[in-house]
Amino acid sequence: MASGVFLLVRPKTLRRPILPDALQPEPPAGALRLELDSHALRCNWKTLDCLSGTARAAAAVKADGYGLGARQVVPILREAGCEDFLVAHFSELPDIVGLIDPARVSVLHGPLNPQDVAYAVALGVKPVINSPFQARLWRAGGGGACDVMIDTGINRLGIAMSDLGDADIRALDVDILMSHLACADEDSALNELQRKAWEEARTILSHVRASLANSAGIVLGSGYHGDMTRPGLSLYGGIPRPELANRIEQVVHPQAALLQVRSIDVGDGVGYSSTFIADRPMRIGTIAMGYADGFLHCWSDKGLVTAGGKRLRTLGRVSMDMTVIDLTDAPELAEGDWVEAEYDLPNAAAATGLSQYELLTVLGKRFSRNC
Repeated sequence: MASGVFLLVRPKTLRRPILPDALQPEPPAGALRLELDSHALRCNWKTLDCLSGTARAAAAVKADGYGLGARQVVPILREAGCEDFLVAHFSELPDIVGLIDPARVSVLHGPLNPQDVAYAVALGVKPVINSPFQARLWRAGGGGACDVMIDTGINRLGIAMSDLGDADIRALDVDILMSHLACADEDSALNELQRKAWEEARTILSHVRASLANSAGIVLGSGYHGDMTRPGLSLYGGIPRPELANRIEQVVHPQAALLQVRSIDVGDGVGYSSTFIADRPMRIGTIAMGYADGFLHCWSDKGLVTAGGKRLRTLGRVSMDMTVIDLTDAPELAEGDWVEAEYDLPNAAAATGLSQYELLTVLGKRFSRNC
């Protein structure tokens, strides 16, 4: 080799072989779990079905079962007696179509293109037709039975009353003619106006079944029921009207493990920006739950967790993956122990300013779902 010439030899990079799926180790359970009370879920459906009178209660399982896991809640609801299910997007169907009769599944947003139509036809599910445009798409794609949403005053999705004479809409094979209440959780005059418009639509458009009431609408009276009610929130523990208090049971119990326990002194700050300053010696713990898991900033300094019958408050700001709690009155708790967030939906909504719907649907994917 010529003088002054150097040969640079790169060391071989050591790589661990990628294991096939069948040989991948099972991941550990993790430090977050969402305990779903299956008995409470079944009881809630049965209560709402009973309150629906001669109508039959369906189940809204959109948004991944309101954040609880559609694959977990659908079998429980089916075993309770539920036969009809509703999702929002076609993308939500793969989680549930193998669990229930696809002909009893309604896709609320309806088709936007021929691909949506072909997918619905192939699966055998029913799109909810919301406009003359969607009606034409569905008919052009050879679609059969469908549902129809009539806009009676919410001014969101739905066919306008003035479009009920459209030829493509009148040619549809309609199973469920539905509308959606804008103010069911309030004592609003709009509720009765919408009910009357829905009743008028029933006389104009041929259909097999009719549906108006959501969870709150169920307790407005039999005139809102039709043949099928569509509860969602109250299945999962939400109470949108006082008439449902003491009838609906809590379903969701978020739990987190203690990652670390430590002691702090007077004047020590906790968390980002030290928004909490200790005024006495304290024992504190860090749990594996933060705003990335749906335990949002609004719980900072106001959240409560329980363990062994004791209520323990959160301290300082909620972080992305962690929250600090006061363990001064729980000397028995140690690293690896579990605590449960107080998550009764009406009370949690009052404490945070979030809606009961948000409190459910923000719960993150890092929770293992246990029924």
